[in-house]
Amino acid sequence: MMGEQKKERELFSYAVNLEKRVRSDHPLRRVAAAIDFSFVREEVAQCYGSRGNVSVDPEVILKMMFLLFFDDVASERELMKVIAERLDYLWFLGYGLDDEIPDHSVLSKARVRWGKAVFESLFVRTVSQCVEAGLVDGGKLHVDSSLIEADAAKGSVIKGAPELIAALKRAYAATESKLAETTTPESYQAVNDPMMSQSDPDAAMVRRGGGESRPRYAHHRAIDDGKGVITAVETTPGSVAENKKLMGLIEQHEANTGTQAQTIVADHKYGTQENYVACAERGLTSHMGDAAKNQHHIRSEGIFPESAFRYDPASDTYGCPAGETLRPRRLHPLRRTMEYKAKGWVCAACRLRAQCTRARLGRTVKRHEKQAALDVAREQARSRSARRDRKRRQQLMEASFADATNNHHFKRARWRRLWRQQIQDYLIAAIQNVRILLAHQNPKNGAAATMIFDNFVARLSPPWAC
Repeated sequence: MMGEQKKERELFSYAVNLEKRVRSDHPLRRVAAAIDFSFVREEVAQCYGSRGNVSVDPEVILKMMFLLFFDDVASERELMKVIAERLDYLWFLGYGLDDEIPDHSVLSKARVRWGKAVFESLFVRTVSQCVEAGLVDGGKLHVDSSLIEADAAKGSVIKGAPELIAALKRAYAATESKLAETTTPESYQAVNDPMMSQSDPDAAMVRRGGGESRPRYAHHRAIDDGKGVITAVETTPGSVAENKKLMGLIEQHEANTGTQAQTIVADHKYGTQENYVACAERGLTSHMGDAAKNQHHIRSEGIFPESAFRYDPASDTYGCPAGETLRPRRLHPLRRTMEYKAKGWVCAACRLRAQCTRARLGRTVKRHEKQAALDVAREQARSRSARRDRKRRQQLMEASFADATNNHHFKRARWRRLWRQQIQDYLIAAIQNVRILLAHQNPKNGAAATMIFDNFVARLSPPWAC
């Protein structure tokens, strides 16, 4: 006998128990069991007074922002609509069926009131939990960065003299402070000073690949070699060179994990003389590609390489292929390299001049003031283990960024200004760490998660190594 569903609405329902309605293996149950969101109450207590209207519970607000990126909900307005329809969301937030869902504006107000420190704390807590669970080795660190589209159109960009752009940025900061907004400090290294987006003054005009320049941010990330746990993140305007953030990420990794890094793995963009020397001085093994290796200048074709010049440490001089002596001339103040040069008349009359230089004043050779440390780091970077690590780094970082992009709204800024983008990146990194933590809490789940992750990165892996 065929049944028929009666469509009569129940006026009252007293038997709804959300605890029973949400299945025992629901992902949000596991999140609630693993992460203690109540820490936020103590951290933001100073942001609230003792009188006036009662606010929404800070723990609930933080959970709402967590859900916004955990399930990649389209917007905060959409999130508030969805909460009333989702029993699992209501259970996770501690709401009942008849409780009033707050307006979406409570989230933006909370971000302004709290600042980014709370979200950084959430991220650091997820790192600590992964360390306690044995998911972080700490010794080998993979580093990379990715560009993020700012919430600003290309048409909002104006051009002008650097002085004019600087004055405009100060005016925007003053206006923002009058509106009780948290402003972005002027401590980052921006290089595109002649241009500024009126929609988001903190975003920098950056070209990606062969595309057009657009307002963008840069997300710098360090992940542990073991399970891909994100241990350090930093967000900057897109114009900030990624190699400038290497040492900061290493220090953040060591502070967050409580372990000492031993090997640093990165592509050739990080393999600058400055980074090589800094790693060598800290006792770190450099498995970074060499930034100078792929540099090719047409003017250097058919010219003796610097390896053809012999250095004499006793006299601090170089011997050239013709047997002449190059003596120290001057120290470059920024690059910290000493310039060695022979007498001008010696180079002019040299029989090997055509093979040595095309410069009018003769050949020069540059040597870093800490060349010994630089040579050690470059030797490490050319090893077979370094090439193997750089290939694995490409797999790990591509998988991490792809997961953030496909599941957590990583590639597009939801909000404007640098400090808000930092909040977004802290939340996404924290969520990815939580998912790694949950996947490995159960040994069977952990083994399955590892197999899925390895298969995923294998599909991303190119047939060549970095």
